[in-house]
Amino acid sequence: MARLLVDAMCGRLPPYLRLCGHDTVYAPDRGIEDDDAVLAVADAEDRTILTRDRELSDRAERAVLLRSRGTDAQLAELAAAGIELSPTETPQQCGRCNGPVEAVSGAEPGLPQYVPDELPRDEEGATLWRCRSCGQYFWKGGHWERMTETLDGVR
Repeated sequence: MARLLVDAMCGRLPPYLRLCGHDTVYAPDRGIEDDDAVLAVADAEDRTILTRDRELSDRAERAVLLRSRGTDAQLAELAAAGIELSPTETPQQCGRCNGPVEAVSGAEPGLPQYVPDELPRDEEGATLWRCRSCGQYFWKGGHWERMTETLDGVR
């Protein structure tokens, strides 16, 4: 999968890209603001920059210049640029922070209240995942389905 660096102008893209298994850094999450810093991180970490900033795109070794403002239209542009937008069967990265995830039991003690009592199962029997970096729990529920429908509509 791709290694991507999304600048502040495209802030709604990271969760979708992470759902598709892409290693996606959102620049503001790391305090990266100016173009020189974005370029340095992209170079050091071998990432493709996703941006609406023409100057930044022109200066980058690898970049996709997005023209649209809306998330659906930006996703369609990424698909046209050859970025795979098919959700993975099991999550690879946390949608919130890009950290690694692990399957956990829905019966695990101390689950947050936002985790539903009844969890859907995937093909491998997993029902719940936890990010090893930020501790966020997630599952294939309504939010997952809406994001998948959005991705289906732009491919």
